[in-house]
Amino acid sequence: MATKEKIQSAYIDYVLSEGKKPNSVFTFAKKNKFPEEEFYKYFGSFDAIDAEVWSSLFITTISEVKTQEIWGTYSVREKALSFYYTFFELLKSKRSFVNYSMDNFKKGLKTPAQLKQSKEIFEEFSKELISEGLESGEINERKFVSDRYKDALWLQLAFLLNFWLKDYSAGFEKTDEAIEKGINVTFDLFQRSPIDNLLDYGKFLAQNAGFKMGF
Repeated sequence: MATKEKIQSAYIDYVLSEGKKPNSVFTFAKKNKFPEEEFYKYFGSFDAIDAEVWSSLFITTISEVKTQEIWGTYSVREKALSFYYTFFELLKSKRSFVNYSMDNFKKGLKTPAQLKQSKEIFEEFSKELISEGLESGEINERKFVSDRYKDALWLQLAFLLNFWLKDYSAGFEKTDEAIEKGINVTFDLFQRSPIDNLLDYGKFLAQNAGFKMGF
């Protein structure tokens, strides 16, 4: 009897060995000696297996960072850094699969089908961090912009994934450096800046345009 884990493992072995998806669910099931209907009990397609592998990486990472004893003492910036470091550490065991999967993403501006569920999971996590940061004052609330902070974190992740696959430094130390610099820059932009002060001053002047100076 085929289990979800066995089907997923057999699929990963196949694509990494052959460099492509199986020709059909029928031939894949026959090769692995289980009835075709067993496959459809767990997955609707091969892309669904890819999506499952990706989403499990995000779920596992979030679970691991949140169970750290010092998680509650972290600033929002530190929590974001912890997520990214843990995520890419976890990816090391799946590097070949990640490389294969990303090579098969459809090109374009839309989120690849294999990452849609993962993006939803990541966005929920990002919203938690952003909400916490807005409440604590670590992140500045900007009209029409605050709601897009989560998108900035997702774009940062996409950049780092591509960077990591091209990183051949020992222990992927260049990726660690990219994570630190990228997240720090991103959160610096999230915080209040002189531009925010200038905008506030501009609003103040606009609201008090009729005020006459006393000289």
